[in-house]
Amino acid sequence: MRPSVSPDTFPPRGHEAKRVSIVDSAASVFCREGFAGANIDLIAAEAGVSRQTVYNHHGDKEKLFIAVVRDLTERCNAGIFATISTFPDQPRDLEADLIAFAVRMNQNCICNRDGKFLRKLIQTEGERYPELFAEWREQGPGRTWPALAARFARLAYGGYLAIDDPDVAARQFLSLVNAELQTIFMLGGTPRDDEVLQSATNGVRTFLRAFGRRKSAASTEKLSALASA
Repeated sequence: MRPSVSPDTFPPRGHEAKRVSIVDSAASVFCREGFAGANIDLIAAEAGVSRQTVYNHHGDKEKLFIAVVRDLTERCNAGIFATISTFPDQPRDLEADLIAFAVRMNQNCICNRDGKFLRKLIQTEGERYPELFAEWREQGPGRTWPALAARFARLAYGGYLAIDDPDVAARQFLSLVNAELQTIFMLGGTPRDDEVLQSATNGVRTFLRAFGRRKSAASTEKLSALASA
């Protein structure tokens, strides 16, 4: 039996600090116990607040779960947009620069705590809350994918890539660079740095085989003639 938690048990904190602590703790508990196994007492104890404080902030467990998904979506978006701002628009070495970008994307947005929590909740609770996760798709990938697609469109315009549909290219890039990490994610693990690098490297090389610019036959013949002259 868990001990009751009194509001006087913990030192005073501001409203925002309590809100953040509750949401962070709830995300951890929901991922660890599942929605059905989680309860307000457990979340309150982990957050270091009283049971009543959780109710005052969020009302009930279901509303708290919705708040967790929305908060994680916002935080993941912030990380993704910050990483997209480092995209190599004018690469010196296209393959190396895209690999470095893919590593940053995986480490900062896919393998970090928020990405891990959000992915777990989508996998385990998606059927329970289809409307909520439809909202996530709109507010998460629906915003970040077009931003990445715009960057690939710039590379195509600059002559670095041969892309007909930047949206498709962006989605395939993301899928490829973390493809080899999926089994680790499914088993609840966190990839090592070398595994992240290997997945990014293999993904980028596959991506460039599909979308990299190829020299025309005429250009190849011209270069061969110059080389033999």
